[in-house]
Order: sequence, then structure tokens, then C-alpha cells
Amino acid sequence: MTTSPLRVLIHGGGIGGLTLATALAGRGHQVDVAELRAELDALGVGIIQPSNALHVMRELGVLEDCLAAGFEWEVLTICDPAGATLAKIPQPRMGDVPSNNGIPRPALAKVLGAAATAAGARIRFATTISELHEDAAGVEVALSDGSTGCYDLVVGFDGIGSPLRARLHGERFTPEYTGFANWRVTLPRDPEVVGVLMSAGRQNAKALLTPITDELMYLGAVFAEAADFRPDPLRAHEQLAERLDGFGGPIAAALAQVTDPAAVVYSRISQVAVEEPWHVGRLVLAGDAAHASTPHLAQGAAMAVEDALVLAQSLDAHPDLAGALAAWEERRRPRAMWVQALSRAILKQETGGATTPAEDELLKVGIPGAAHVLVRPY
Repeated sequence: MTTSPLRVLIHGGGIGGLTLATALAGRGHQVDVAELRAELDALGVGIIQPSNALHVMRELGVLEDCLAAGFEWEVLTICDPAGATLAKIPQPRMGDVPSNNGIPRPALAKVLGAAATAAGARIRFATTISELHEDAAGVEVALSDGSTGCYDLVVGFDGIGSPLRARLHGERFTPEYTGFANWRVTLPRDPEVVGVLMSAGRQNAKALLTPITDELMYLGAVFAEAADFRPDPLRAHEQLAERLDGFGGPIAAALAQVTDPAAVVYSRISQVAVEEPWHVGRLVLAGDAAHASTPHLAQGAAMAVEDALVLAQSLDAHPDLAGALAAWEERRRPRAMWVQALSRAILKQETGGATTPAEDELLKVGIPGAAHVLVRPY
């Protein structure tokens, strides 16, 4: 086992960072989390926790909290644009945890923040790294709140725009805009929506309904958008309706409830892949900082929490830090990059883009097949 307790700084208090904080603090390590936001007010609407992510939540001891705060579901429904059901696809389970759980992002942040704090981690809000310097003794870090500290390990769970990645690699690995964007809005749950309902329409448009509590669901839609496009704050709901013109059934019924432009959440879909090692000395990149993928497999957050738990397990299993980090990356890179590659291939397929022979092979797996791959041990 790696010498314990380690002094660990986690840069970023999102889903992956809080998972790692919980896992490490629960093992007796000294953990600080530097979070840029003033509180854990997670942005966005809801998120899907597939079975492999729920397996991590069980390992942390927060599975029941996640299920209580969300909406457990088992079947993916595929509809045509008019709303007629084309297929109902049961989703696989990893071990004895549910197939999926939809949960509001703020609720998940609350669950993970409470778990990290209870485990002994310290969350420093409105704080980021100002300076760092690594030597044989560790990493000397100056934080923006004026404090300093020496850490054995610094982990960047700081997102697709990762400042730590920029410190390590400059501009060599920067987010690539895919040309598509997500539109999402939270609505009262239709009693008939008991799992994700997905529908594809004209011009490569895709819409879905995802239950996130007994009372709530979100309407999500993906469209091609110019890089400089931003919704009009006064008519974002109307712009969304224009893009969903031609959809019927449950999608149209949900859209009819969208009357407030401020309720519409817009985010561009970008991706990034760090093609060099994810760890340099005592500095580590994880989650979206290392391998942000498009959302086509709903696995971005799942890959982040797997990264976190496997890192904690690797520190358990190896007597030295360098060996633990090498083992962690050897275990994580193939799986995370497979998710990214298949997600990218699906995006190309859905938008009529040219695919490579390797991507054509991946596409034979498809979304339903990927779910079965990803419930195998991580």
C-alpha cells in the first residue's frame, strides 16, 4: 500500500473530484478540494447515472442516497419523430445495482459534497491554484485564497477547460467544438416517461426525455449550431420550438410546456483527448480534463467517477506513488478512450460525416451494445 496518509489536493469539486475526495478521505488520506465556485451549485439540469456509475456510488456508500434523490429506470424507448414507439430496449446491470438512475445535477452535487465532508475532506470554495512547483519533497501549491501547502499528489478534475492541463501541456490539447450543441429544460414528468425516451427527426436532430425525479424530467435536444451561436435570452424557448418542429407525441407534449426562455439551458458539445500520459510526476489529469467525450453514450460522468475510484484503489494496491499512477492509467486509458472513440463515431454517423474503417467497426457495437460492454468490470 502507498505510504499513508498522503496529502492530496483535488483541483475541481465536480462529480469526479468529489468522488475522489470521498474515496481518498475515507481511506485516511488528507484531502483538500479547491473549487472555483462559491458553493456546490451544480450547473445544468439532470444527469444519467448508468449502472457502472451506480456501482461506484455503491462503493462510496451513497447509492441509496442517489436513488432516493433521483429516478431509477430500466428500459430505453426509441420513437419515430411522430412519437410512435419503434423499440423498447432493456438496459443491462452491473452486478446487483440498477440499470440507470436519472438525477438532478444539484442533488448529486449535494450527495457527493456531503459524503466528501463526512469522510474528512476539506472543500475550499471560491479557490483555484495560483502557482505550483514540484520537487522531490512534493508539490508546493499557492491557492488563490492566499493559503499555501505541500502535497504528495495534485489531481486535476477541473473539467474540459482544465487549467491544470494547460499548466502541463500548454495549448496542445484544447477542446474541439463538434459543431453540435445541447438544448435542455427541466419540466414536470409525464407519468408515461418511466425511462429515457429518444426520438430522431429531420436534419439530424435528436430529442429525448429523461426522468430525474418522481416529479421532474428534462427535455434534451441536439442540433448542429454555428460556433458563435448563442440563444436569444428573450426567445430561447421559441428557438428551441423552431428546431423541434416536426416532432410529435411525447416530445411535442413536453415542448408545449416550455414557455420561459430563462429555463432553457444551452451548452456546446466539445471533446478533448490528452494523447500523452495523464500523469506527470505528482500531477494527474482525470475525467473531462483528460478525456472529455460527446454525450452520446451518457458516460462522461461515469468515466470520471470510475477514474476516481480506480485511482483510490491503485493507491491501495501499490507501494509507491509512481507505480500506483502508472497502474491507474494503464487500467483507465483503454476504457475511457473507447468511450470517447465510439461517442465520436456515433456523432459522425448521426450527422452524415465520413467515418474511418476503425469507426465503422466500433459502430457495429452501437449504443445498445455499448451498454453491455460498460457493465463489465472497470
